[in-house]
Amino acid sequence: MNAELNIKRHGLAHVMAQAVQENFPEVKCATGPYTEDGFFYDFDFGENEISDKDFKSIEKSMKKIISQNQDFVMFEVSYDEARELLTQMGEDFKIEIVDKLESGDFKNSEKISGKISFYLNISKGKNSEKNAKLQYMIEEKWYFDFGSHMDGDQVKNLKFIDMCTGPHVASTRELDANSFKIARLAGAYWLGDAKNKQLTRIFSYAFDCKETLDGHLHMLEEARKRDHRVLGKTLKLFTTSELVGSGLPLMQPRGMIIRKHIEDYLWDLHKKKWYHRVWTPHLAKEELYQTSGHAGKYLEDMFSVYGGTSKENFFLKPMNCPHHMQLFADNQFSYRDMPVRYFEPATVYRDEKTGQLAGLTRVRSITQDDGHLFCRVGQIKEEVTAIVGIIKEFYTTFWLMDGYWVSLSVRDPETPEKYLGGDEVWKIAETSLEEAAKENGLNYKEMPGEAAFYGPKLDFMFQDAIGREWQLATIQCDFNQPERFKLSYKNEQGEDEQPVVIHRAICGSLERFMGIMIEHFAGTFPLWLSPEQVRIIPVAEAFSDYAYEVKKILEDADIRVSVDASSDSLNKKVRNAEKMHVNYMLIIGEEEVKSWSVAVRNYKTKEQSIMTQNKFLEVIQEEIIAQKL
Repeated sequence: MNAELNIKRHGLAHVMAQAVQENFPEVKCATGPYTEDGFFYDFDFGENEISDKDFKSIEKSMKKIISQNQDFVMFEVSYDEARELLTQMGEDFKIEIVDKLESGDFKNSEKISGKISFYLNISKGKNSEKNAKLQYMIEEKWYFDFGSHMDGDQVKNLKFIDMCTGPHVASTRELDANSFKIARLAGAYWLGDAKNKQLTRIFSYAFDCKETLDGHLHMLEEARKRDHRVLGKTLKLFTTSELVGSGLPLMQPRGMIIRKHIEDYLWDLHKKKWYHRVWTPHLAKEELYQTSGHAGKYLEDMFSVYGGTSKENFFLKPMNCPHHMQLFADNQFSYRDMPVRYFEPATVYRDEKTGQLAGLTRVRSITQDDGHLFCRVGQIKEEVTAIVGIIKEFYTTFWLMDGYWVSLSVRDPETPEKYLGGDEVWKIAETSLEEAAKENGLNYKEMPGEAAFYGPKLDFMFQDAIGREWQLATIQCDFNQPERFKLSYKNEQGEDEQPVVIHRAICGSLERFMGIMIEHFAGTFPLWLSPEQVRIIPVAEAFSDYAYEVKKILEDADIRVSVDASSDSLNKKVRNAEKMHVNYMLIIGEEEVKSWSVAVRNYKTKEQSIMTQNKFLEVIQEEIIAQKL
């Protein structure tokens, strides 16, 4: 997190609120925090209306405010004084925050310590005598009586007051007037509660300088072009249906080819590491999740199922690990059998909020490439190293290893009581993960306090083709579920010993990974993954027989190929193939029939060449092999 940049973003949020008030004097302000790529501020415009047509005038006012070199001046008051001041300002939403802070019913109330802080935006001007008097007035709390204690110039110099915990830049002179751009409007319920009034949220992008902002805007434009929801529909990869339900995508045949190849590739990587494939049902009794602890934590996000015949209550599984614990528990393992490795690409179900669902990247049916290893404490490093090897090979194939980094999430040493398991076991697990990270040359950062309560973990962060960061693969040590399910194996002394469980996911979920890959490759997949690798285009009906002969040769070599024998013109056939991002087009006319050749067009490189049938087959087979090395 860039703390300095976030302070600037916080300052720009205040500048935007001031600019909005200038353009809409009756507006009431709510809150305005910074975000990952800028900031937002919530407003109540009352009977007035705002649209994106107003962005230009608000931005113009913001730039003017920044040019005035306004100072941010902080002062603190009691709860009662804050309410008095906010009443004069007509800021009802902020009064409600004060009430919640005083009662302790607010997320940051523990940080306030009985005082409320405000920030003044003051343009001091050039008159030093008036400036000195203004500073005195601040110390004497003149802001409770705006008119009587101030002359006209001083009232003019006071530009804006906002209740805020800070921190802020000292002056708007520290802000770049070209480093922000208002992005969009959205509705937002006050305090995030649907029972409250709906406000207008204004989002803005903000960065250190114009160059960084321009780069971000370019990335967003690229992201718009690559939107997997648009490409998924155009390329016939997946479908959403209101009758089926939100967050429950359906795979078209073309999309299923991609999904199955990813799944098969994952299994190819795992079976070489002595994993065993397992299968578990999609639902289970509530008792399973009570034992695992998920019922207490995830019950509201789980789907309940009632058996009409059995009259029993079940839940669709939100995760696979409790089921895998049952598989391990049903065996008599000794130390010689350890580690035990299970692999299951299984669909789980979580009742995600409707407003958060998005294509394939946020769904309710989540197919995890799940794996659980049951091992001895002394085997953690070796097993983690094996998983890291799988992750490296997998993401190298998908061209994502450049610019990655790994979060080594460990305990917060100041709060050991938050974590399950003894200090000795934690030290071994954390040390094992770090040693594995070092030995495998991982670009890792230690992140204290980011561990799960049940154990430390490695989270892999990857950048896609346009620089967006995604958390995908994860390796997690777990001391919790083996204890809750009372799992054990026989050690060398014939005594019961509790295993450590390592949760690992390589792509996370097939749906989300597919969505990311559609955008990463902009719909033009590597040849081995492409749903349609070759399309044969005869220029006239007379050459269709030869086109189907070529198709048979390619099909016999497991190449995914089709023939466009329609009556469309050659140009339209080519456009149709390009629209579907077919990797290779083979144009067949009289010369190709005579020479038993094909005219090859490469969609990605736009290169064209003439090859014999056998040569073309050799070229694409070599390309497929090279892409998966």
